[in-house]
Amino acid sequence: MLLERNILQYPYMNFTLTAALTAFGLFGGVLAFVEVGRRIGIRRMAEDKEGARAGAGAVEGAVFGLLGLLIAFTFTGAAARFDDRRHLITEEANDIGTAWLRLDLLPAAVQPALRESFRRYLDARLEVYEKLPDLEAAKAALAQSVALQGEIWTQAVAALREAPPPATTVLLPALNQMIDITTTRTMASKMHPPLIIFVMLVVLTLIGGLFAGYGMAAAKTRSWVHMLGFAFVMGAGVYIILDLEYPRMGLIQVRVADQVLVELRQSMK
Repeated sequence: MLLERNILQYPYMNFTLTAALTAFGLFGGVLAFVEVGRRIGIRRMAEDKEGARAGAGAVEGAVFGLLGLLIAFTFTGAAARFDDRRHLITEEANDIGTAWLRLDLLPAAVQPALRESFRRYLDARLEVYEKLPDLEAAKAALAQSVALQGEIWTQAVAALREAPPPATTVLLPALNQMIDITTTRTMASKMHPPLIIFVMLVVLTLIGGLFAGYGMAAAKTRSWVHMLGFAFVMGAGVYIILDLEYPRMGLIQVRVADQVLVELRQSMK
């Protein structure tokens, strides 16, 4: 997706700055639209005090209802994808750990070479995500891990020719799962809402600010608490959604879950 490609080109600090600037820009935009809406409301009430609010409630309800639905949709989706990515890290650690343990079924003479390949493979897998948000470096590490998958598979197939039959039935499925989970994790990291969803969220937020200001026109003075509070909540909400969508580049991080892979690597003596 366009948004994903653009964001992934930025280093960590630039992404954080971009997300923060987006939130501050939305904050300022909402304040401006609230003020515009208030002035429109004041002018409308001066022209037609009785009819100024006619039908406004239905329109405001529809706009804010859709805005609330869209925020709930994007936030819930981002949080769910964040949890899925953490779960997949644990799943990969389990798959690699299971395959590592099942190497014990192979003849002792062929185990050292395979175990060393496993160590290099796990190092490469850790490097894939340590390199992010440097997309090119992450791709290079991913290519290295894929090459090591082929090497491990070739070594395992050759070793199984000298192993008892039960080893084949338990080791190969474990290797398959270890390889398949890498594709699952890669695709999960690329899953984000279409760009139009974020655009619509920003547009609806600004329109909501316009109607909020229109509703405040009856007051003689500006309610800065409501104006600033509404703008802050909307800006902060969009910032958190973006941070959850890209948890390896912002303030909200999924890297703590990588510790399970680090601990597995430390156990591979």
